[in-house]
Amino acid sequence: MFEVGRLIEDCRQALTESVPQSAIKEIVQRAASQPGEIEKALGTPKSGGLHSLHRSPELTILNIIWSPCMTLYPHDHRMWAVIGLYGGREDNVFYRRTRQGIESAGGRQLEARDTLTLGKAAIHSVTNPWRQFTGAIHVYGGDFFGVPRSEWDPETLAERPYDVERAKRVFAEADEKYRAEQAAAESTSTR
Repeated sequence: MFEVGRLIEDCRQALTESVPQSAIKEIVQRAASQPGEIEKALGTPKSGGLHSLHRSPELTILNIIWSPCMTLYPHDHRMWAVIGLYGGREDNVFYRRTRQGIESAGGRQLEARDTLTLGKAAIHSVTNPWRQFTGAIHVYGGDFFGVPRSEWDPETLAERPYDVERAKRVFAEADEKYRAEQAAAESTSTR
């Protein structure tokens, strides 16, 4: 049975391990292996957003809900991360720094029950390609909201300081777009 309080306590305890990211990966894998239990505890995803479950200088745990068909531009974390999906799909594109900026360096698709670890230097963008919400637990080895980091313009790939408010707007706009499409589809089907 998944419990948010237990997840937080287990992750906090894992920080005392010699390799905290590996210990937390095991915790997240165990949780993600029972996606229905996470959904029972957190609710069925109905709108996109970054929902904080825990925040401290050494650990942040988020419930991230990706709206249908949304993409978040390339960004880094400057701390390790462990991601576990409990519904939907998340397509990650990874980037590497070059003298000219960044360039694509592969990718990975995650579906419910999958986990992914990211190192401190990872740069990635995320897309939910499906017409349903995607739910994921993201655990970061630091204060996700308090560490200065970078994001890249999705069209020019120009680097700029990460702006959490801009990221929140991307989630809100994707939600609005999805709801407008749903309303238009319902309107068409009742004619």
